[in-house]
Amino acid sequence: TPQALEKVVDRLLDSPRYGEHWGRRWLDVVRYSDTTGDPSDFPVPEMYRYRNYVIRSIQQDKPFNQFIREQIAGDLLPHKDTEDRAEKLTATGYLANARRFGQADGEFYLTIDDTIENLGKTVLGLSTGCARCHDHKFDPVPTKDYYALAGIFKSTKYAHAGLEHHQYVEGFSALKPEDQERLDKQQARLIDAYKIVKKGDGKDEKAPLEQRVKFLEATNEVARLRQNWPDIPMIYAVHDADPVNANIMVKGDPKILGAEVPRGFLQILGGPTVPADYKGSGRDLLAQWLTDAKNPLTARVIVNRLWLWHFGRGLVNTPNDFGKRGEAPTHPELLDYLTSRFVESGWSWKAIHKQIVLTRAYAASSAFNEADAAKDPKNEYYSHFDRRRLTAEELRDSMLLASAELDLVPGGPHPFPPRAGYVFTQHHPFVADLDTYGHNKRSVYLIQQRFRPNPYLDLFDGADANNATAARVANTTALQALYMMNDAFVESRAAALAARVSVVEETAASRLRLAYNLLYDRAPTPAETKLGMDYLQAARRETGALASWTGLMRVLFSANEFFYLD
Repeated sequence: TPQALEKVVDRLLDSPRYGEHWGRRWLDVVRYSDTTGDPSDFPVPEMYRYRNYVIRSIQQDKPFNQFIREQIAGDLLPHKDTEDRAEKLTATGYLANARRFGQADGEFYLTIDDTIENLGKTVLGLSTGCARCHDHKFDPVPTKDYYALAGIFKSTKYAHAGLEHHQYVEGFSALKPEDQERLDKQQARLIDAYKIVKKGDGKDEKAPLEQRVKFLEATNEVARLRQNWPDIPMIYAVHDADPVNANIMVKGDPKILGAEVPRGFLQILGGPTVPADYKGSGRDLLAQWLTDAKNPLTARVIVNRLWLWHFGRGLVNTPNDFGKRGEAPTHPELLDYLTSRFVESGWSWKAIHKQIVLTRAYAASSAFNEADAAKDPKNEYYSHFDRRRLTAEELRDSMLLASAELDLVPGGPHPFPPRAGYVFTQHHPFVADLDTYGHNKRSVYLIQQRFRPNPYLDLFDGADANNATAARVANTTALQALYMMNDAFVESRAAALAARVSVVEETAASRLRLAYNLLYDRAPTPAETKLGMDYLQAARRETGALASWTGLMRVLFSANEFFYLD
């Protein structure tokens, strides 16, 4: 019927897989990580809650303006019930997930800098971070505006998962409100005892008896609290601290302070300020300013990202930089049109997705056409669809799906050791053992580390957990080919696929036909069938029947046709 394609699109938009696929894209730009990024790279066992919040919100098509407001100020927004409170607190994991630096808390201004830089790139498409040291060289972001934002985040308490010289947790929120008071007391006791131990007075046997007793009591208290940490589900979130304004750090140096700057927003976007008598940090006001209908950037930036994620390049081909140094839009009227439709739809991702994928441009073939290439050599006018390599996650998930091993149950927490069991330092940082932290779930649920990225995801150009990854590059390297030929993961998937086709089909030709259908969505050509049969016959004599089929499946996994989307 004429509505057949639209029905397929609606079915895919409703699929539970939709939130997982597009949620990973958002996690790219907010530089999601399950570790803090300090020299010890402390794990954050609760960070999975934010990951699942993102997937859930996108699956439910939460209005994007609300999605942004919750991540900036979810703890300050009204909530309907306990579940809604937990949801909004979890959303602020976006801020809590800002990278930590150093080994103590003296460099926290760098975490605020990371927050401002990511917020600018991700939501506004502006590189605001360089204004920490001087007025922006190209865009209208003066130093004063940077510190107006810095004051808002300086008035915010970020949850603390641990540093080498601060081996305690602080500022976590309880999942259930009735547990918050007990959790706060436990965190305070641990901090007080740890500070005494860290100070070290009484550690020396020659110290006064009173100091030695106090030190020993504090040491025992730290050990006892760690071993008997209450079973309180926690959220890695932020909440308001005492409101303060930030002073300009001259040339970015925290030791040379200049004038105090009232908290507020960018002047080029209206420049509202937080009232002097305002009770809170002003994050709730910032969330309103970011999503104000009069703000020309927020909606355009995300619409441009959605276009990029479909076509491989944006209408503005510098998605993190809409400023002077960024590229001008190739189709400004189209960007305006889609942005208007996006806002009119109630800031719906699914509405704009549907509009994009029902276009002629999206339906275009990626097959080479000489006439199109002559008229549109750079494909600026979308005369054809650029061939696209699968992302690292898509490639891994497709192998698991083909071998019938993909576990579609959503991922939960990672198997981190209990907090009582670890003390990480710069020389002994946390490193995730992939055998322990591996699984057959979708790749969006794999552990993400800042200092030690997953080697597979890194090899196939996965997102950088330290920066806003606007677009996935598609490098082609010899190591990728070697991985497909030799890695144990690929070997296991190939063996499982060989077993799958052997169980379903009786003859070698029908097994090969099923494998081609599973991997390439087509039947093999006569030449491919002969090539496959010849290989199986030769390999069977050397390795046996099952091993020969496993080898053939590994070769089919390695083909460009499996790697690339036509």
